[in-house]
Amino acid sequence: MFSLKSVGRRAARTAVVGALAAATCATLLAGGAGAIVNGTDSTERYPFMATIPESAPKYGVYDGNCGATLIDPRWVLTAAHCVTGDGLVLDGTVRIGSEARKSGGTVRAIERTVVHPGFVSGAGQGPNKNDIALVRLDRPVTEKPIRIAERAGRPGTPTRVLGFGTTVDGELKFAERLQELETRRGAAGECAPGYAARTRLCTISRVPGAMACRGDSGGPQLQKGRNGRWELIGATSGPGAPGVACSAGPGLYTDVLAYADWIRKTLGHHR
Repeated sequence: MFSLKSVGRRAARTAVVGALAAATCATLLAGGAGAIVNGTDSTERYPFMATIPESAPKYGVYDGNCGATLIDPRWVLTAAHCVTGDGLVLDGTVRIGSEARKSGGTVRAIERTVVHPGFVSGAGQGPNKNDIALVRLDRPVTEKPIRIAERAGRPGTPTRVLGFGTTVDGELKFAERLQELETRRGAAGECAPGYAARTRLCTISRVPGAMACRGDSGGPQLQKGRNGRWELIGATSGPGAPGVACSAGPGLYTDVLAYADWIRKTLGHHR
């Protein structure tokens, strides 16, 4: 039922990153959003934010990363293209709960990865499908996991995205401090035809010229729950339209809620 792997990663953002996207933490070493291009330094602590260091020497990338989200003391959720791809090499660790890309927080070794069996890479020609994976840590962490929302808000609902991805369109200048961006849930029609779907969320920046980008892939999209706390609704997957710069948006996010049963079964199977 599950595809188990210990190495991998790939991405999809602009058409221009074709091969690089496949191996770099998400042409997204970000999903479609950038260290968040034109984002801002984090304004609060996010103990559930995680980073997966990786490289793609075949493509000249030696210091990349993907984002991830702690959903259980021993599991983080990320994009499938972040842990499987041509030339992609994970360094075998995950950093959890730090505002810095290379220091702080808690570092754990990767015990195994579980890629959704239906994952299909868009290869820069279309949206990734079933772009979700789970990473099991070798030991539990003390940081508090985030709750997965019961439902995503309607189009127009305010959201927030996080990442350590590139801060410059078309380059790999990763943020050393966690970036955040105010966004909103977009209507399917605000992304290119065929991009947003039952399992993919169209995401629109509330800041001009800003969106997630290379290196942000796998990172969280958040919304506020009734109790005022952040809850997880999406994982950065790629651009919401073909051939556009990250900052031009829109972004495309895997709808985590659509995979709630798969997540629950996977965690239960590997306890």
